[in-house]
Amino acid sequence: AEIRFPTTTPEETLSQAVAFFQEQQAAHGPLAAIGISSFGPIDPDPSSPTWGNITTTPKPGWLHTPVVGYLREHFDLPFGFDTDVNGAALAEHRWGAAQGLHTFVYMTIGTGIGGGAMVNGALLHGMVHPEMGHMRLAHDWERDPFPGVCPFHGDCLEGLANGPALEKRWQQRGETLPPDHPAWELEAHYLALGLMNLICVLSPQRIIMGGGVMAQPQLFPLVRQEVQTLLNGYVQTKAILEEIDGYIVPPGLGSRAGVLGALALAEDAAR
Repeated sequence: AEIRFPTTTPEETLSQAVAFFQEQQAAHGPLAAIGISSFGPIDPDPSSPTWGNITTTPKPGWLHTPVVGYLREHFDLPFGFDTDVNGAALAEHRWGAAQGLHTFVYMTIGTGIGGGAMVNGALLHGMVHPEMGHMRLAHDWERDPFPGVCPFHGDCLEGLANGPALEKRWQQRGETLPPDHPAWELEAHYLALGLMNLICVLSPQRIIMGGGVMAQPQLFPLVRQEVQTLLNGYVQTKAILEEIDGYIVPPGLGSRAGVLGALALAEDAAR
């Protein structure tokens, strides 16, 4: 079963999630586990007293929301909890475009920009979790005087290249811009700068790019070409030099990568 509802206040949104799970439990029997792949930042450390919380999010009303804690009041179950992009990465590894790989990156380019990664077979965490959308980039102010939209950093990758940045810079929504509009070359440039950083730091076997902005078909070829231009032959691999169409790819699971990520987290929590 599947249901969709908007993210409004924590109380309203989480109570709808509780009602959905209670209905499924009544119809199909006891749940084994619940998986949550959430927008962030979050606390993903199971040993932390604030594990399961959303932390410093810019989303109004959600600061320090105990997502797992709220659901635990209603369900005495194992919980899997991670970022939406790490969840999507896990799903792509299990069922999608990253099957058989041990090191790869999943990025989503939409209302925000985020990235999850698997490194040597394990989802990448650490002090907290990756915040790939908040990389600082070389910003050519003459070419692009737009200051960015990130409330924390202004012109980080997310601030320059997410959906709201496209709309604010060009005064129209991205999906209404024609394919030959200069917006797309600039967008590809910023995304390629971010991907170059990830290639140099993580050496991923593949990069998967999802989200609403990447639904523009002209964007993938522009990003691939710009990555090759920026790397300038430095990374001498066949994947980048000759087979980049299979290196920077859309999600194998399409728009379902996120929800299937929650399912994958639940599977792991139930074991």
